[in-house]
Amino acid sequence: MIYSDAYNIASAKIKEAGVTEYNLDARLLLEFVCGTDFNTLLVHGDRELSPLEEKKYNELVDKRVARIPLAYLVGYQEFMGLQFKVNENVLIPNQDTETLAEEALRELSDGMCFMDLCTGSGCVALSILNYTNDTSAYMTDISDKAIEVAIDNVHKFGFENRTQIIKTDIFPANEKRKFDMIVANPPYIRTDVIDTLPPEVRLGEPYIALDGGSDGLAFYRRIITGAKEWLFKSGWLMMEIGYDQGRDVSMLMIKEGYHEVEVVKDLGGNDRVVRGCLKI
Repeated sequence: MIYSDAYNIASAKIKEAGVTEYNLDARLLLEFVCGTDFNTLLVHGDRELSPLEEKKYNELVDKRVARIPLAYLVGYQEFMGLQFKVNENVLIPNQDTETLAEEALRELSDGMCFMDLCTGSGCVALSILNYTNDTSAYMTDISDKAIEVAIDNVHKFGFENRTQIIKTDIFPANEKRKFDMIVANPPYIRTDVIDTLPPEVRLGEPYIALDGGSDGLAFYRRIITGAKEWLFKSGWLMMEIGYDQGRDVSMLMIKEGYHEVEVVKDLGGNDRVVRGCLKI
């Protein structure tokens, strides 16, 4: 089968499965299998696929039709201009989450140390490290399998000397130190909403990283209260939120004594990050 025919057949199958970006997914999977790029479809559409390429491509297309996320099929996702390893044990880095990393970069100065809670793939912490000098990060997660992915990404970017990864339920249990900033992208989806999410999310991504409790705020309550013991005076707490959680999370921070509490919108115009400064 030639390259363009394989693409067209796959695109139609993925479209039929209800995937919105069916053309893009069909092309990216084909490029992944063949080691090609966008120009191949335009200029070399008559390229013959080898039997092995055709077999592998069909297998991946069938998995995408089954609504397995594209990032899990190819094993990586772009975030903040970097390529992170991902698999089914971590959330797929989302462009909206870049707002959290960008806000952190506004307040971090070279040489500071921050903590990244619920680190998952490590995309937020490692992006911050990549775009700062001499900063260091403590990265926490409760999942052994997620930590394995984060460690792989630490090695990929060569940040072994600037990171410490700790398995714990949010905050470290046996550490006594202060941080200049705490960032977090915690589970924040209400339990009763999870079943309404797209199949890629509710079936593909780890449930433990989605479920924020009955009102979606369970982790925010714990983080906002607990962070006060870990932040320096005038240290920042920044957290990703759901599009409708800005007011609730802001009020929780204000009640706990945080100052300069602000809701930051993402590029789509939705509330995405709540940030506040601890002044004791």
